[in-house]
Amino acid sequence: MPGGYLPIHVHARQLFLTYAFSVTLWVGGVVCRSPLIAIADYEREHGLPNNYINCAITGQGAHGAWQKFERGELSLFPFYEAFGHELSDTKVNNVWYAQYCKRRGIECPNLPDKLAIDGRELFGRMMRDSGSFDEVVVEAIRRIRAAGKWRIIALTNNFSKTGADIIAEAPPSAEQYPGLTIKSELAFLGWEEGPTPPRLRVLFDDFCDSSALGMRKPEPGIYHLACKRNGIHPSEAVFLDDLGMNLKVAQELGMETIHVPLGNSPSAIKKLEDKLGIKLTREPEPTMHPNAKL
Repeated sequence: MPGGYLPIHVHARQLFLTYAFSVTLWVGGVVCRSPLIAIADYEREHGLPNNYINCAITGQGAHGAWQKFERGELSLFPFYEAFGHELSDTKVNNVWYAQYCKRRGIECPNLPDKLAIDGRELFGRMMRDSGSFDEVVVEAIRRIRAAGKWRIIALTNNFSKTGADIIAEAPPSAEQYPGLTIKSELAFLGWEEGPTPPRLRVLFDDFCDSSALGMRKPEPGIYHLACKRNGIHPSEAVFLDDLGMNLKVAQELGMETIHVPLGNSPSAIKKLEDKLGIKLTREPEPTMHPNAKL
């Protein structure tokens, strides 16, 4: 999640593991399917260059709609409107994307003159697509907790402060959202169990949620707070995340870090296995040769 999640994503987007210490996870993109996948699909479907939307989100700095929503400063429907408006501003987003191409040393493609991105539609896709858990990561968490040597901490850029009050906080007009109910909107987002379902929270010893804490990664304060809440120093933590900017700050604070590549959590879990010295994955099921005899 631009932001972003192990952080297990939650949403979540990381895993924060402290050695006697802890493992810290980003939820979205580590524990759960990354919302970046839905963004990439949306870009392809609408003929946008790869990473165009990500550049538009991160280009806003600390004060964009996405960033405010993750800190709990915007309720859901005002977020939809601001999010769509910012992503549709081709004048500034094209500048940011051209700068991104220059930094990467790649040729800048043709950029859109006009966009009308529906913030609700895109966010809904991101949430629905990121609702499934990464079973490799979940198994690793269970094994770490069973060992009884480490705390598992979720340090995640999340939206759970919205909860069941998402409509009551800022009721939208009936003309704009006909037939809208709390139940229908939660279903639209894939949040039937809430933005952060109980079955996700119970995986962790502590759950540090940006929208409840008023801070988000990569702001250093949220890393410090997560450590303080769990009685550890940053040097006693292993931090897993899918976003380089979140890992960079963790490293600067003294944490050990493991990058979780998009769609390749097993490689990250193998590094964590080596670090902790315990088996974190199941052995593959043996396959029987078709001609084998019992």
